[in-house]
Amino acid sequence: MFNVDRLRALHAVAQHGSVAAAAAALHVTPSGVSQQLAKLEREAGQELLEPRGRGVRLTRAGRLLASHAERVLAQLAQARTDLERLREDVLGPLRIAAISTCVHALLPPTLAALGEQHPRLEVTLREGEAEVTLPQLVTGDVDVAVVESWADLPTVVPPSATRVTLFSDVADLALPAGHRLAHRRVVDLAEVDDLPWIAWTAGSRCHTWLVQVLRAQDVEPRISCTVGGYPTQLALVAGNAGAALVPRLARGRVPDGVRIVGTRPALDRTIMATCRTGEESLGGVRAALDALRSASARFTGW
Repeated sequence: MFNVDRLRALHAVAQHGSVAAAAAALHVTPSGVSQQLAKLEREAGQELLEPRGRGVRLTRAGRLLASHAERVLAQLAQARTDLERLREDVLGPLRIAAISTCVHALLPPTLAALGEQHPRLEVTLREGEAEVTLPQLVTGDVDVAVVESWADLPTVVPPSATRVTLFSDVADLALPAGHRLAHRRVVDLAEVDDLPWIAWTAGSRCHTWLVQVLRAQDVEPRISCTVGGYPTQLALVAGNAGAALVPRLARGRVPDGVRIVGTRPALDRTIMATCRTGEESLGGVRAALDALRSASARFTGW
């Protein structure tokens, strides 16, 4: 009989293409994955991997066993769902993933409510963007993923997931207090042609969104700083390093030396919770969605 954790390791390598990527997806070390695969090869009595350049690839036997592993893991996930349906109690593990702004503003009251109302629920939280957490949701590594969807850069929710809209957020323009446009209530983004921009790290969804929004207004952004975290971006704006687009959910206290103004066009995003379709009424997932809705009430209508 094959060990499930070893089958999971093989499935992850087949899905992600390398031992290192599989280890990252499983949140273990590459050596841990290699050890699991070595043991699985001994159980199978055949080589499952073979060298390919500086990496590995699955042998014919490896591909065959990986296809069986996928079905076994899917069946186990279904068994977990069926067992959850049998009980009314909200208990056991619940894994939530969320974008950074929601981790900061939305998840603390959500976790507090879950802890108070459902003490037997074992909640874990991880931070991550939709391009990472939605695949984890589909594979069963996450139970609830809180993501954003910008009007200018929509998030595609997988067909096997259900979305629950929580609230709408708006990004405003952060300018140095002495800038020529800082006295305005609303500024056309096309007017901001004399400042560099402060963005998230290149390759991130937030960075892509900023560039896309500005190019839509015929502004080719000159990006001077790439940093993660909106409080740090606001501190750089206060230091006259450039301008930034900051969601209201992420803003917090505005430092001295920064002026916040509205934008034309308005920059809207939807904050939503996602779960696997069919699980929205089950135990911990249902409790998490209820707690997220309740915590979101303070952010509606701003």
